[in-house]
Amino acid sequence: MKRDAHYYAILAFCQACGFKKEAAYQVAYASQFVDDAKVNHIVLKENTHLEHDRIDNKPSFFNMATCHSYFRIKTFNYEAMINNTTAFHFVPGCKGENFSRKLRCAKESPVILDLLQEVLQKDDLIKLGIVLHVYADSYSHQGFSGILSKVNDIKECKVKTKGLPVFFDRVIQLLKRLDRNRYEAFFDSAVPAYGHGQALDYPDCPYLTWSYQYDYSDEFRGSYKRVEINNPKRYKQAFTKIQKHLKAYLENHPQYRDTEIGFQDFDILMDALVAKTTDGSRERNWRKLLMAQGLFGIGDLDWITYDDTRWLREAFANFEAKKFHERKVEEVELADGFANSHWYRFYLAVKWYKSRFFQYCTKYQLVIPR
Repeated sequence: MKRDAHYYAILAFCQACGFKKEAAYQVAYASQFVDDAKVNHIVLKENTHLEHDRIDNKPSFFNMATCHSYFRIKTFNYEAMINNTTAFHFVPGCKGENFSRKLRCAKESPVILDLLQEVLQKDDLIKLGIVLHVYADSYSHQGFSGILSKVNDIKECKVKTKGLPVFFDRVIQLLKRLDRNRYEAFFDSAVPAYGHGQALDYPDCPYLTWSYQYDYSDEFRGSYKRVEINNPKRYKQAFTKIQKHLKAYLENHPQYRDTEIGFQDFDILMDALVAKTTDGSRERNWRKLLMAQGLFGIGDLDWITYDDTRWLREAFANFEAKKFHERKVEEVELADGFANSHWYRFYLAVKWYKSRFFQYCTKYQLVIPR
């Protein structure tokens, strides 16, 4: 899923379920930041008493990335695939006769369900946001794997939805100019079988109905069958369950409940979720809807406008956008109040998540080499 779902829809559903605004913001920001937290190694300018790592005998924050630039060679490696892509975006279903099959993402896999049940008991909004991101992606990314794998080598990917936004019209017209052999050769040579790369952006477009063929045989013998994907159905199923889990969280943690909220018309939110328009238009629609439904007001613009640098700017005294765009950042100074910053809490939550993720995979007979 994309930012319109991971941030704006989560923000709206949190508020509609009765979360206080600040709490809803923390859950939604943590959810979306999973797609934006690309820094994996921060070297501190000075020592700190806070929890941290030591890398090359220097105080550091390390192994906290939850995503990476998928076609930058420095990040296109097994460690990144396992610790980032698999763990946070293609959580394994743990089913199948071999390792590759077990890594295939499945909605509500036992791993994500155990993580969800654990986090519902914790008084930690940021952990909740992270797990909800993974849970949502388990619906949209099901069938694909978070590593370079034959599982992801699909063919004859077709769009069925009519009247698409301009971007898809152009893509489809381009592909129509290629015959089948040239089409398959293009994807085999230019797009690696990594994640849903060969399905383009299709799994993350909430309004799309599409199909593809995949090799369902255990040993990849070339036995193909076609599967049709109805994204609106998947997205609505995911957020119907998320709505249920958010309400359960408030039952366990009533300190985050705003008793004055009595929102009932969740159909409006579902319609916004799967609106057939561009990514930017869906985000703008969410902002308008949040205001129109009284979930947020004119004084809440910072909360209803996502900024992927906000938590970084709050946490680090010498933050520079270009500098923090790299995988490794050195000579970093902590801002006043860093210990209570959202970013540091996100860092601790990621450390917790990664540890528990691999433990739960092992519990379900999926031992992932690290």
